[in-house]
Amino acid sequence: MTLVFVTGGARSGKSSFAEARAAQVGAPVTYVATAQAFDDEMRGRIGRHRADRPAGWVTREEPLHVPAVVREVQDTVLLDCLSLWVSNLMLADWTDDAVLAAADDLLRAARDRGGVTVMVTNEVGFGIVPDNALARRFRDLLGWVNQRAAAASDEAWLIVSGRPLRLP
Repeated sequence: MTLVFVTGGARSGKSSFAEARAAQVGAPVTYVATAQAFDDEMRGRIGRHRADRPAGWVTREEPLHVPAVVREVQDTVLLDCLSLWVSNLMLADWTDDAVLAAADDLLRAARDRGGVTVMVTNEVGFGIVPDNALARRFRDLLGWVNQRAAAASDEAWLIVSGRPLRLP
């Protein structure tokens, strides 16, 4: 069993790195996508991500109930991404405690199922303090989820400008 945590800033190359890491496993890959297409720009991003995936990969789109999907998958899992998942849960009016409990459930699901799970997330704590309560809540909540995921992982990576740095 291996849990791989991949984080970095926007457009850092974290998804490409995670896809390459998942492909290294050599088993079938199920890509668990958490993005929701609320506008044309996001539909375009999702379309580009779909087109970039290898033809043999299975895609499961799930914005909220990610732990259940991870439990069902027998293949290597590539979860992209925790950031959008946390945002989706917040937009669905989940409390902070409920989001953290769901994150713990996700990590249990990844560990219990065996196989390799690669989780992608954004590092949002390097920037300035957001100027509104919702953005600060998101930054804090995602930071706590990321800490839990990194601590539970067998491998943790920070991607900076396309360069992977293995975290101890």
